[in-house]
Amino acid sequence: MKLYAENITKTYRGRKVVNNISVTVNQGEIVGLLGPNGAGKTTSFYMIVGLIKPLSGHIYLEDTDITKFPMYKRAQSGIGYLAQEASVFRKLTVEQNIKSVLELTKLSKKEQHDKTEALLEEFGLNHIRKNRGDLLSGGERRRTEIARALATDPKFVLLDEPFAGVDPVAVEDIQKIVAHLKKRNIGILITDHNVQETLAIT
Repeated sequence: MKLYAENITKTYRGRKVVNNISVTVNQGEIVGLLGPNGAGKTTSFYMIVGLIKPLSGHIYLEDTDITKFPMYKRAQSGIGYLAQEASVFRKLTVEQNIKSVLELTKLSKKEQHDKTEALLEEFGLNHIRKNRGDLLSGGERRRTEIARALATDPKFVLLDEPFAGVDPVAVEDIQKIVAHLKKRNIGILITDHNVQETLAIT
């Protein structure tokens, strides 16, 4: 399966911030969307996940045109998104952050519990499972956010500057996690303005 944007364009106040961009990511593949701040990377992401509408162009999931799909429908179709800004629920524990997403699914209570345990184990979060979101380090927060994004079993995950606001040790940790997602056959579209960090995993 592939996710692709074809000739998408976005204009703000008469200025083109994204001009005729096309990008394709297949399952089990990591694709980097690189460029300096202000290059339109985040705007491109917003169009692909459905936060904003493109002025022109189309977004497809395999052969289905999802350009007019609302964000929740794209998520249901298998597109996950990790924002550049912190999105962890600050007053909830790590465990509760993951469970909060699973509670919106059709899984039984036992299945929700088992899935939470599996994600905590997979992302090395067991030792901080009872820690609140506002007490996490940058790297712990990112791992929690990625684990939460995977709770719905997406086929694709868009990571918007995942290395922002984390220390060098955590950068390496996140690089390993992204490589792990690839092994899970998840397609990764990643933006960053630091070419070196992204090229280390693509």
